[in-house]
Amino acid sequence: MRDLAINEGGHFAPGPSTAAPKQHETLPTGVSPELYNADLAPTAKEGRSWGAYSLFTLWVNDVHNLGNYSFAIGLFALGFSGGQILTALLLGAAFLFALLNLSGFMGCKTGVPFPVMSRISFGTRGAQIPALIRGGVAIAWFGIQTYLASKVLDVLVVMLLPQSQPLTEQTLLGLPLLGWISFTLLWVVQVVIACWGMESIRKYEAFAGPVIFMTFIALAGWILYSSGGQLHWSAPSVQAQGSKWVQILGAASLWVALYGTFVLNFCDFTRGTTSRSAVIKGNFWGIPINMMVFGLVVVILTGGQLSIDGSLINSPVDIIQKIPSKPLLILASFALIILTIAVNLMANFVAPALALTNLLPRKLNFRKAALVSAILGFVILPWNLYSSPVVIVYFLGGLGSLLGPLFGIVMADYWLIRKQRVDVVALYTQHANGPYHYRNGFNPRAIQALIPSALISLLFAFVPYLQSVSAFSWFIAAGLGAFFYWLVAPKGLTYADQDGEAIAVAAARH
Repeated sequence: MRDLAINEGGHFAPGPSTAAPKQHETLPTGVSPELYNADLAPTAKEGRSWGAYSLFTLWVNDVHNLGNYSFAIGLFALGFSGGQILTALLLGAAFLFALLNLSGFMGCKTGVPFPVMSRISFGTRGAQIPALIRGGVAIAWFGIQTYLASKVLDVLVVMLLPQSQPLTEQTLLGLPLLGWISFTLLWVVQVVIACWGMESIRKYEAFAGPVIFMTFIALAGWILYSSGGQLHWSAPSVQAQGSKWVQILGAASLWVALYGTFVLNFCDFTRGTTSRSAVIKGNFWGIPINMMVFGLVVVILTGGQLSIDGSLINSPVDIIQKIPSKPLLILASFALIILTIAVNLMANFVAPALALTNLLPRKLNFRKAALVSAILGFVILPWNLYSSPVVIVYFLGGLGSLLGPLFGIVMADYWLIRKQRVDVVALYTQHANGPYHYRNGFNPRAIQALIPSALISLLFAFVPYLQSVSAFSWFIAAGLGAFFYWLVAPKGLTYADQDGEAIAVAAARH
């Protein structure tokens, strides 16, 4: 019975090894070269460097990104008051805190990245499905986010070098020449950071977090000073339609949906954490506490600007552009660029690099795969994608709607069916009797659960008649994925629980 995760007779127990082999070296005994390399291997528990502060700065960078500010500020335009926005963010933060702990504990226990974690429920070959869906979404958004950051850099360059203005008037393939220069420069910076591996990304996030945090706190302080401490707690002449609590819960649900990518592959980061306690502390300070600070900044920036001139901003950029001091304007613009790079690295670089590594582990390591994904993010000419509603809504929206069902399936298998019991070493074998080989490397039960939940999720995304409940679509899709998988999965079996220390590599190598 291939689902029964009993590891007897040492079939999947490799000899001790703490370093991943190069091409000419011998693999640890029992692992398959199609499933294992240094970047996919479990991280050794000793020497892990991601503590609570590392996770906290990860969330500081991601929460305070411009997309989130635009979302939260947009609630004012829908008629939400400042108090309702803070309530929605607090509820969303509570949901996220629980979901991210569930996802993060998996990485802390096993030390494996998301593509390998997916082998537990989808099979050693079937894991390519969730990994490539997550990676495909990230590649497109990596290019788009880099393009958006390059527009900020364009403004900076023209401000500092007025003679560069003619470069903004000459266009090639839909982008001004100055845009090409800015985009390429930021692209190179990100590739250099990412190609040094996860430890380099951790250090950049730790550097960027305080910069971003203090920038937005200072911006809120400046608005408070400029408005004389007067804030409008709601937009004039705008009232939310329908039940107040339904509106608040819908906003909270949409806030969680914005993190549908992260709750899925958070183990990519927590595989390097020192303990469960570090995950809880980092998430606590980075999610509910940090999100409340974020919400207060939103209320101050929006309510303060309404008090100053009656205008409703769309983004913090609208306020930054009004800073009267040129040096401060330059510093604030650099902070936005630092922020965008930080968000891009964590949200849109790690996932596709590991997905491609998982696809071709004998040919690609993290560094090579990061370069390949970055090149793909460049050649798709993301500025043209961003300007195309069809691409954003149907392609990226369609792929994004599949993340909920995938999360539900992975979580149900790990927490409800296997009850956290994982044979980590067996995740790296293609042996026909391996517990994660299932049927030719695919778990048909996961596919059976994915198809109906994905179809329903797509209906929520694209059928106008269902727009009234679309705000809750991520929760519905994740719940359906978990429910369908629980229905078809075998229950009452005994599963082996073995760590991956025998084939682990030092965390610093990742």
